[in-house]
Amino acid sequence: MRLNTVKGAVGARTRRKRVGRGMGSGMGKTSGRGHKGQKSRAGGYHKVGFEGGQMPIQRRLPKRGFRSLTRADTAEVKLSDLNRIDAEVIDLAKLCEYRLVRKSAKRAKVIVSGELSKAVNLKGIRVTRGARELITKAGGTVVE
Repeated sequence: MRLNTVKGAVGARTRRKRVGRGMGSGMGKTSGRGHKGQKSRAGGYHKVGFEGGQMPIQRRLPKRGFRSLTRADTAEVKLSDLNRIDAEVIDLAKLCEYRLVRKSAKRAKVIVSGELSKAVNLKGIRVTRGARELITKAGGTVVE
C-alpha cells in the first residue's frame, strides 16, 4: 500500500455548498434560508429554549431538585423492632398492624440497627445487605 494511492470512502469528501450563486446551483435566490422571518435575515438568531415569547418549558415546569419522589413511600424498619412481632411470616400488613410503619407506606426496608434475637421470615420486604446476613444467621429467611 502506498500513501499516494489511499483515498477516502465514497461520500466522505463532499464539495461545500456555494449558496447565493444563481438559480442553476440549486441554492440561489433565498440561499436555503426560506422566505422572510428572523432566521432569514443577517444577524437573526434567538436564544436556546426561546419559544417566541411564550413562557419556555424550562420555566413552566416545577423544579424538583434531587429529592426522590418515592422516598415517602418507603418506610425504614429497625432490625431490633422485628423481635416484637409474633407471626410466622412478616409482611407489610403485619408491620402496619404492629405500627412499625405507617399505613400510607407502599414498601418497607429493614436496616441494621440493634440485635435480632429470634428467627424471622420476611416476605415482600426489602432488606439491606447487612440485615440479610444477620437474619439468615439467626435462622430466618428473606423472600422478596
